[in-house]
Amino acid sequence: MRFKPGLRFAICTALVAITWAIFGQTRGHEFVNYDDLLYVVENQHVRAGLNWHGIVWALTHVHSQNWHPVTSMSHMLDCQFFGLRSGAHHLVNVLFHSAGAVLLFLVLEQMTGGPSGTGTIWSSAFVAAIFAVHPLRVESVAWIAERKDVLSGVFFMLTLIAYVRYTRKPTPARYVTMSILFACGLMSKPMLVTLPIILLLLDYWPLKRFERSTITRLVVDKVPLFALSIASCVATLLAQNFALGSTELLPLKWRITNAIVTYFDYIRQMFWPVGLIPFYIHPEDRLPIWRLLVAAIVLVAVTGVAFARRRKNPYISSGWFWYIVMLVPVVGIVQVGLQGRADRYTYLPEIGLCIALVWLIGDLTKSWQQRQIFLGAAAALVLGSLSILSWKQTRHWHDSETLWSYTLTITPESDVAHAGLAGILLVRGQTNAAIEHYERALSRRDGNVAAHYGLAIALASERKVDAAIGHFQKALSIQPDNIQVSNYLGALFASKGELSSAITAWRQTLAFDPDNATATSQLAWVLATASDAKFRDGQEAIVLAQRVIRSDGENPIVLRTLAAALAESNRFTEAAETAERGERIAEASGDSDMAENLQRCAELFRHCEPLHSTQVSH
Repeated sequence: MRFKPGLRFAICTALVAITWAIFGQTRGHEFVNYDDLLYVVENQHVRAGLNWHGIVWALTHVHSQNWHPVTSMSHMLDCQFFGLRSGAHHLVNVLFHSAGAVLLFLVLEQMTGGPSGTGTIWSSAFVAAIFAVHPLRVESVAWIAERKDVLSGVFFMLTLIAYVRYTRKPTPARYVTMSILFACGLMSKPMLVTLPIILLLLDYWPLKRFERSTITRLVVDKVPLFALSIASCVATLLAQNFALGSTELLPLKWRITNAIVTYFDYIRQMFWPVGLIPFYIHPEDRLPIWRLLVAAIVLVAVTGVAFARRRKNPYISSGWFWYIVMLVPVVGIVQVGLQGRADRYTYLPEIGLCIALVWLIGDLTKSWQQRQIFLGAAAALVLGSLSILSWKQTRHWHDSETLWSYTLTITPESDVAHAGLAGILLVRGQTNAAIEHYERALSRRDGNVAAHYGLAIALASERKVDAAIGHFQKALSIQPDNIQVSNYLGALFASKGELSSAITAWRQTLAFDPDNATATSQLAWVLATASDAKFRDGQEAIVLAQRVIRSDGENPIVLRTLAAALAESNRFTEAAETAERGERIAEASGDSDMAENLQRCAELFRHCEPLHSTQVSH
């Protein structure tokens, strides 16, 4: 029998409804101090909204140790429409996730439905529903910084749909469409690099193209897609150069053993999704041998079954190797960061496991009486249980304090949680308590950049400048492209009069972000006003100050810097006029102190005297 289009529409509506019922609560959630600040709140390019300058920046710069321009532009678009209203940013994540669930249902139903297109509609619907509501999805949906997961998921599904259309009627236009969607997915999150292999698995089952073609032809057909994957791998390795776990911190042996256990742990969490947290501590060399043996035995056994049943039950092979292959980039052999595993990494890989399991259950229950009633009741029970768990798990992501307090109840020694909680205490002015948590975090793991960074800020607020500088330098040695650290470090060196070190720190910022307004302004001020002539360079200071004006517009501080730079270059008339312009802007904004300061500067320049000082401009 052929199902009416209305049934498909009803299923799609139900998928959207259940997704929003669980994750719609995030409209009241806040940004969390776990990458949300780096990705959105503190990123001047993203906050400025979507414009040509931002698009060029996204395409040509690394963002938070990743090159994912499409994701960056999606955050810009959010800021364009919603500003920094966190609830709206969250709901965009929910929108993409619900779209991904619907698209997954549609592509599975198209691929597996047979001639009528309806034979496995309920199996496809159930897989899509599990994808939509499973607690392992919470991190990807409820965390604004993980926009790259839900966005790449949409492009992944669209690429699969485009591929199915191409296999039914191969045309250049359809291939190009598929390639563009795949490229957009890679520029959302490079984890999609394994997608060409997934397409080969789908060629085996359910598309059954191996029966009509050779494997060589099928591989050759995907060469352009493999080329895109290789290009994305190169870009990612370059972007994550400083995020990659070094062999000193995590030797290859530790990474391999953790990868084996991680494959097993993700399966365990799929069936028993409790105790989920945002950061799992890497076991390093502390893995019990029994855990490694159990994981290895299970993986080998399932792989053996998948191979042995490849003809009788081909969906087991396709689903199992979908899971294995898609996790390869993030399973930790090439270590990025120092986590042991992460819920977000299961976002697309576990679809394969779900497909294999659902189709296997369908085959095993074919002869059962009252099969539909039994399976329907079981499906309702499973989806209901998972939905409740996901709804509760999503609540933990309400705000930073809730997230880290919950995490510490699960893993009391989590250095990431201690550092996150310390950041909240520091903002509240509870400096001593913050320092205690930062030190506890570092006692657990001295590679924690956030803890060094936060502790440095806390120490600086207590006027312990030398100790603060030490922690900033340690953070920068671990993560050289952390521009927040290098900017703070430059300011502290400048406050001590160590201008050479300050200039070096700001130039390090500009090496990674040439348009960084803070570093550009501070460097321009020092080059224009340093009391020691060996540090002054009026011409470069002019260029830098004008660059800030072009990107951020005129304000009294940058106009004072430009005026000082013009004076240092003996252009005193222009310097006085620039200072007067800044004075008028300061007066109009009610900043009488700055207006008075600029008035004195203008008077100095009218007497053909430069402005020399060691004070940082702001």
